[in-house]
Amino acid sequence: MSARANFHSKTAWLKSALYASMAVIVGIMPFLYSAPLSAQASEAPGKVVATIPGSQSPVQDDKIFKHVLLDQFEGRTNGANNELRWDGEAWAGTDMNRLWLKSEGFASASGVSDGDQEFLYDRPISRLKYFDAQAGVRADLDSGPARAWAAIGIEGLAPYYFEFAPTLYIRNDGHVAGRITGFYDLLFTQRLIAEPEAELNFYSKDDAARGIGSGLSELDTGVRLRYEFSRKFAPYAGFAYTGRYGNTASYARRAEEDASNSSFIFGLRLWY
Repeated sequence: MSARANFHSKTAWLKSALYASMAVIVGIMPFLYSAPLSAQASEAPGKVVATIPGSQSPVQDDKIFKHVLLDQFEGRTNGANNELRWDGEAWAGTDMNRLWLKSEGFASASGVSDGDQEFLYDRPISRLKYFDAQAGVRADLDSGPARAWAAIGIEGLAPYYFEFAPTLYIRNDGHVAGRITGFYDLLFTQRLIAEPEAELNFYSKDDAARGIGSGLSELDTGVRLRYEFSRKFAPYAGFAYTGRYGNTASYARRAEEDASNSSFIFGLRLWY
């Protein structure tokens, strides 16, 4: 395939993902918005409402907030191999409407892998406390072939303070993927915190060009022990395990890579 044909093919994938994500956002909006009855009631015509000079409306939900979190910025080593792992997110918006940017991946001497960048619209789910619905676009950008997906999922705090985020991805040619992530903060003190976490990735079809097999493709899990000098600065150390399964493991072996890997980790958690 020529470079021009390859460019047009990637552009078509991105356009398809953008159109699909826009359709998803429009489709879920009626289900996400449910205003309280008190807010829907209108004042009677001609009614005079007393106000106090200088007072403000009791509901101020249009203020813009922003947040940046670099949850994982770490080195991983098992003695023979070393790699850099990053996982971060940023959002901006009001209490009801936010735009999210998420990024994660690995970098090593052989290149960048598992590069995942997501741009999402986020809105609270009125009928499901502590959870937000998210929809948008995911782009796989790393040393492998680029892929573009439409994304839809939820993210929030499950019972017992467990952070939970399942997401569904769809792209051209009937490719469907799923990701489930979760973590839990275990406080030994107000500053010393252990965080077990896990991420599972599933795919409906093989993608040999990216070394991905169908079914359960990959598991990335670990435990990090951090010390928060402040909420915005926390060094940590821990242990991580990465496993590849099915045809994903077979592709890794053909590329002379390990199907599973255990490593020690050390890094920083930063937020703004």
